[in-house]
Amino acid sequence: MAKQLITVIAFAIGLALFANGMFMLVAPESWYWTVPGVPVRGSFNQHFVRDIGIQYLLMGVAFVYGAINSQQRLLLWWLPTTWLVGHAVFHVLEVAVGMCGPEYLLVDFAGVTLPALVCLGLVYGHYRVRRGDTLCRRPASQDHNTLVQ
Repeated sequence: MAKQLITVIAFAIGLALFANGMFMLVAPESWYWTVPGVPVRGSFNQHFVRDIGIQYLLMGVAFVYGAINSQQRLLLWWLPTTWLVGHAVFHVLEVAVGMCGPEYLLVDFAGVTLPALVCLGLVYGHYRVRRGDTLCRRPASQDHNTLVQ
């Protein structure tokens, strides 16, 4: 069950990343003005938005392909996850150094922080499932290894 849930979530996040990348490539100015928090971070730069759009397209492909190809899944998901986590950390650092106010942690959460956390969870969950671990630990009272003989 956990393996199927991980695969479905990864496929969905891959499609969302791919769709965001397509939006950035096809309509960069519309993307710029539509996404909350983006306009306050600097003036519109079509080239920059499209460059990042290519990155989102590739991350989407990696997650979708990883959902289909379990043998390469860990690498396919780990690489874009590192970018997403780095991106989220950068947004937190912007607030920490005063480039924007703390309210932007909430503004950015759905589009920046949440995808990074979900992808970290997918990588970790896949790693655990691949090792044969369960994702939920039984309470100590049910764990036969901890019973006192």
